[in-house]
Amino acid sequence: MVPLASFMCMAQTSFFAQNFAQDSAGYTLMVLCTLLAFPAGFLLLARSEYPEATFWIACALVVVFPYDSLIALMAMTSLLARRSNRNTTIRATVGGTIVTLISQLRDALQQPKASIWHLIFAQPHTGGDSGSPMVMLVEEPTVIITATVASLVFVTIATLIGLHIRSRARLRTANAVASAATTHAATLQTDLTNQQLADAIAAEAHDTLAHSLSLMALNASALKAEAAKLGDSPEAQSLADKAEDIRRQSAGALDEAHSIIDMLRNPHQAWEQLAPSDDTSLTRESLDALIADTRNSGTSLNTWIDIQQLSVMDESIGKVAYRAIQEGLTNARRHAPGAPVSLEVSATPQAGVHIHISNPIATDATETQRAHGAGLPGLAARVHSVNGQCRYGMDDRHLFHVDVQLPWRS
Repeated sequence: MVPLASFMCMAQTSFFAQNFAQDSAGYTLMVLCTLLAFPAGFLLLARSEYPEATFWIACALVVVFPYDSLIALMAMTSLLARRSNRNTTIRATVGGTIVTLISQLRDALQQPKASIWHLIFAQPHTGGDSGSPMVMLVEEPTVIITATVASLVFVTIATLIGLHIRSRARLRTANAVASAATTHAATLQTDLTNQQLADAIAAEAHDTLAHSLSLMALNASALKAEAAKLGDSPEAQSLADKAEDIRRQSAGALDEAHSIIDMLRNPHQAWEQLAPSDDTSLTRESLDALIADTRNSGTSLNTWIDIQQLSVMDESIGKVAYRAIQEGLTNARRHAPGAPVSLEVSATPQAGVHIHISNPIATDATETQRAHGAGLPGLAARVHSVNGQCRYGMDDRHLFHVDVQLPWRS
């Protein structure tokens, strides 16, 4: 488009220069106009970002200089394609029509040797370098009328092209909006289906898990009351203490179960409840509480703790670290009851967080892997989500290991 616009401007200027003698000021001016015609075409490069300004500048160039109207029509097409305002469309069409008529009639009204339109209707091999005067095949009014009609045709074509490009752009936009709406509707349907499933799971958990935990807490309270009737013997006191631990732990588990059920029923509030807190993130207090709960359950727990600057640890890392320790200790108590457990936790900004939990087991590796269910795979997925590493398994000494390495920041 740029070369074609520049060429047409230079061509019409070259013909217009035939009106002047070569040593006249007018001819010199035409030479300057011809030189300016080449960079004038590059004005169209700005039509995408500044279509309206490009159009009016192109119109001014065509009116002021003896340029062809093609550059203005190209700019008008771009303006109509990029601006859908009705007033802008009317102004551009009227302006383009006037400028095109000025350009084409200016050429048609020149003397035959200085007019492209006259050259079109001239008898072949006459005028120019032929040495004979130009012989016209039609009268002057025909040339003028043809130039006028052609101008209107040029404007019509440019307008239709611009409106066609605009309609295609609108169609693409409409398709994109429709596609986005379809995707959104599908997402809403999926969310609705997932929420219905979550409600069903929550109802089932409430009817089974919460009920069982309530009975456990109630039975523990009853056991504590029965132990109190046995007197003040050490055995009775130990039984009462263990019953109280069972009651307290089952009550805590019941609260957590209700919390999870509420999250299933209200997913929009779940993110707030899942956010790291002092109770669910790795802090000295939460770690001490986990260790105390494990030892109160009767598990022999050996610990090696080296933690520093936990207050500046990434919150998401702290939550995953806490869950890793919690899952590892729970896993050891569930699958190796009565066996001693070793816990190693180190956390420094330089080395990140390292957690290692080990315990002896009596079963073979296949039975152990089958017994661990989805807890450890779920933990591994959570660790990997924060760019950490999680490994677990049994060695040849029948020791089961859970090893977690986390970065300091996610």
